[in-house]
Amino acid sequence: MVAVVITACCGVMGCQDGPMYAMKNVNPYYRWHEWQSDEAFGTTEHERRQQLADLAENIGGYDDAVQTKWLSALNHVMDADESAEMRRLAVMAAGNVDGQPALQILEKGMDDGSVKVRMQACRALGNHTTDENVLLLASAVGSETSTDVKHAAMRALQDQSSPKAVEALRLALSDRDPSTQNLAIASLRGATGKDYGDDPETWIAALDGQPVEERPTRFADRLRELF
Repeated sequence: MVAVVITACCGVMGCQDGPMYAMKNVNPYYRWHEWQSDEAFGTTEHERRQQLADLAENIGGYDDAVQTKWLSALNHVMDADESAEMRRLAVMAAGNVDGQPALQILEKGMDDGSVKVRMQACRALGNHTTDENVLLLASAVGSETSTDVKHAAMRALQDQSSPKAVEALRLALSDRDPSTQNLAIASLRGATGKDYGDDPETWIAALDGQPVEERPTRFADRLRELF
């Protein structure tokens, strides 16, 4: 009878890991131990990429104890993995978790040598409205050498209504790059809930407290908000 059950399980699940395969897939504790084993023996980049992508999608639903274990593994990825894509996925996963351990991973992401990792860290920081996140993003707007990363930080600040976010975007209005100025205006519309048009100088005057009338909402703008 036991042999029949095992044979049936293999038929349904393809004998990928014996009759325990389904349980390992469902239970994150098994997945954690599986990760440790894989790290010890090494896995292909494709396998690691898929596992990290799955983790990024699901980690927000795990309980605190399991999240803590996974965050430890993600820290290891940030410290030791030579693949920028693996580090980017680690940052993406950490961005779906609240708390200081996750923030430490995002801080590492902001200091990473890869532009795409730093961009992902900006997007991840924008997922949560905290003073620490705003400070990291504002710092990137002011000091980041990559325009792509700077723009990612500015986009992330558009949903942060704190004075520090507004001040960082205000400084970006004086940038020599027109694309940076335009993005600063778009992000300020989100951060302030105001619309002073498309001229950077007008926005600077308004943010400095000078009397400036808001631009009337146009029909096209209403359509964009709806869709």
